[in-house]
Amino acid sequence: MALLGPRQAGKTTLALEIAREFDALYLDLESTADLEKLASPELFLTQHQNRLVVLDEIHRIPSLFPSLRGLIDQGRREGHRTARFLILGSASLNLLRQSGESLAGRVEYVELTPFHVLEVDPGELLSLWVRGGFPESFLAPCDEDSLRFRQNLIKTYLERDIPQFGLRVPAQTMQRLWTMLAHSQGALLNASKISASLAVSGTTVTHYSDLLTDLMLVRRLPAHHANVKKRLVKSPRTYLRDSGFVHALLQLPDYDSLAGHPIIGTSWEGFVIENLLAVSPPWVFPSFYRTAAGAEIDLVLEHSSLQELWAIEIKLGMAPKVSKGFRHALEDLEPARAFVVYSGTDRYPLTANVEAIGLREMACRLRDLKAGRG
Repeated sequence: MALLGPRQAGKTTLALEIAREFDALYLDLESTADLEKLASPELFLTQHQNRLVVLDEIHRIPSLFPSLRGLIDQGRREGHRTARFLILGSASLNLLRQSGESLAGRVEYVELTPFHVLEVDPGELLSLWVRGGFPESFLAPCDEDSLRFRQNLIKTYLERDIPQFGLRVPAQTMQRLWTMLAHSQGALLNASKISASLAVSGTTVTHYSDLLTDLMLVRRLPAHHANVKKRLVKSPRTYLRDSGFVHALLQLPDYDSLAGHPIIGTSWEGFVIENLLAVSPPWVFPSFYRTAAGAEIDLVLEHSSLQELWAIEIKLGMAPKVSKGFRHALEDLEPARAFVVYSGTDRYPLTANVEAIGLREMACRLRDLKAGRG
């Protein structure tokens, strides 16, 4: 099994807890001592074929994948079919490609998202939104410490993590791009406009944003393609996946700062989308819907197993209303269910076919679908 994702501190902590619980062998591939043990990986790991082996920071030595393939196949012949290795590492296109080529049919991928709304107390929703879901940021004793952690993590990504994937990206240029994406949270990616501001080509902007997407720091929400006689927006929307990163890049340390900033509405929108997708079943395909005339749905969930659509509008505030664009979009798509996810907790009908619902309860609905109870 490979655990991939941005929950850095939580990922390592989880690995250590698993190692203690199951008497597993834990190897930190950033440790020189542990790296030396793997100078001959087949020889060393064969000595531990009856134990779970945890390999942390696997992206440090992707050349290990072919050796793991041979060890897994050998173990299968000897009756050791599953739970041989727990592999952890920052996600990248290169890592996924190498592991996919070497371990096809032998690995299960699990994405570790930051904390989501169902993993925290109901009263901590505001803090989760402002600070984001990275464990050390969310659990920090004060807003200042939380912001400092995120700023340091951003610096680490720029100066260490991104270069280690062999990509020579100027840290200052990448930070400026990252900040521009935070300012345009939820907008369509306009590579030509950004390239003019950064003094690089549009192709370079696309390449850099691809990198942030591969690292699970940016989400591209695709446009929904419907068979309607309307001119549809076809470009994806771009969101920074962790709301805490949005606020750190824009120097917004607390809710008071966020409340007076123009980004607040789209920050809430991105926060809701990430939380809902974190708990959604894998067979739910997300998109957004927008026509040139202004009919719009913030999040369309296509349930492939149920063969139906759910339409979700996202509103910040305690008195949500059904917008004209949302009504027109519902007429176009005719979804099975329609919701307005807002900042409150009560659930009640807004119209004959649209419900107002809080984020936590909406997340519970999607979690129940995942568990087969929806």
